[in-house]
Amino acid sequence: MIRSMTGYGRAQMTIDTMSITVELRSVNHRYFEFNSRVPRNYGFLDEKLKSFIGSLVARGKVECYVSVENLEDGEVEILVNHSLANSYINALNELAKRNDLVLRDDLVLSTLARNNDIFAVHKQEADEEKIWNAVKTVTEEAVAKFVSMREAEGEKLKADVLYRADEILKKVAVIEERSPETVKEYNDKLLARINEFLSDVQVDEQRLLTECAIFADKVAVAEETVRLRSHIDQLRLFMDSNEAIGRKIDFLVQEMNREANTIGSKAQDVTIARNVIDIKAEIEKIREQIQNIE
Repeated sequence: MIRSMTGYGRAQMTIDTMSITVELRSVNHRYFEFNSRVPRNYGFLDEKLKSFIGSLVARGKVECYVSVENLEDGEVEILVNHSLANSYINALNELAKRNDLVLRDDLVLSTLARNNDIFAVHKQEADEEKIWNAVKTVTEEAVAKFVSMREAEGEKLKADVLYRADEILKKVAVIEERSPETVKEYNDKLLARINEFLSDVQVDEQRLLTECAIFADKVAVAEETVRLRSHIDQLRLFMDSNEAIGRKIDFLVQEMNREANTIGSKAQDVTIARNVIDIKAEIEKIREQIQNIE
């Protein structure tokens, strides 16, 4: 199925006390380009996201935004520097003794609790594999919506491209019908001029046929119209493909334009020239549209 290179997808889930949001958006690009924004402590997700999304998206500049919010803190351990605490207690007791003071236990404890050098909070290290599996689950849903939007846009592009291909074939049919007539008209004009200027001279019919044959070969466009029809047949096959065919179609359109230019350079007829202009206009519109195809 044809896909556009522009798309958007967003998913949000709560998995294992983590509220995860993944948002994807993309614009046109010649190749696949990926940028991600993840929380500072989750940098390990960058390459995993790039690899995973890159396996599903062939072309386009993709921006990925990931938010991970822990609804509950993981296991936390309070570490106590007992040596330092004992030193503080001894110092407080000595101070109280020298100044004939009585220290209450709760006063000593509250004093120690305010000392950051004694107590340290240690959080359990994050399980990267567990986090990635959770983020991947959310990403899969976001990518599904992202791809669905690309496919919907792709169907519109496909319909427009095929419509313009049909219009080109109509113009090609006119050229194919008109081309033989130009040779006959040339023959009649040539004969009329000879009779006008050399009315008393016998016309060499063989020489006249030779001149007409040279002209016919010069203006013949059958090869070009056959190739142009072949290119359009190939275009139709591409449009039914399930692969990323944007770059292939781009090359094919160049070949179509080359055939149209050749027909135009050979044309010595107003009707053919006008139809060539129309063909080139449709080819240019197709070229513009396929810049959006993956």
